[in-house]
Amino acid sequence: MEKQIHTPLTKDKMKDLKAGDYVCITGIIYSARDAAHKRMYEAVMAGEDLPFSIKDNIIYYMGPSPARSGQIIGSAGPTTASRMDKYTPRLLDMGLSGMIGKGIRSKEVVESIIKNKAVYFAATGGAGALLSKCIKKSKVIAYDELGTEAVHELYVESFPVIVAIDSKGNNLYNQIS
Repeated sequence: MEKQIHTPLTKDKMKDLKAGDYVCITGIIYSARDAAHKRMYEAVMAGEDLPFSIKDNIIYYMGPSPARSGQIIGSAGPTTASRMDKYTPRLLDMGLSGMIGKGIRSKEVVESIIKNKAVYFAATGGAGALLSKCIKKSKVIAYDELGTEAVHELYVESFPVIVAIDSKGNNLYNQIS
């Protein structure tokens, strides 16, 4: 059964999500990859504000390819989530409620997901061209000099993901191994 979620992703919306659920997300999400995560982490550690409110938001681990003429965004597939693991627990403690990527997460991230009642969604790797069709608006909001690794605010409609790790720590990757 497919579930529909509209952002912001509040605790109330997450409580019924279970590992393995198919979910379609509509609303604002943010893209950020390695370099942007490093910058955000450094800003937090220096007591500076982040470029967007983390609370009840979703970060998509994605760096889009450049848009072709007439397109909103280029291919927009997920990147390997574990590359952001060293920064994730701090962002979750600040209120980040969801992440979208591909692949397994570290023990520390899973523990932080449980502690903060967050959720990790998996998007289909290799389907970036198809996923980009669900992105209806895109604008760079921070770290423009990072190119494709800049932070983008994305408006998505029916963006398809699977709950990989739910707020109770049930882990789809453990269930299939």
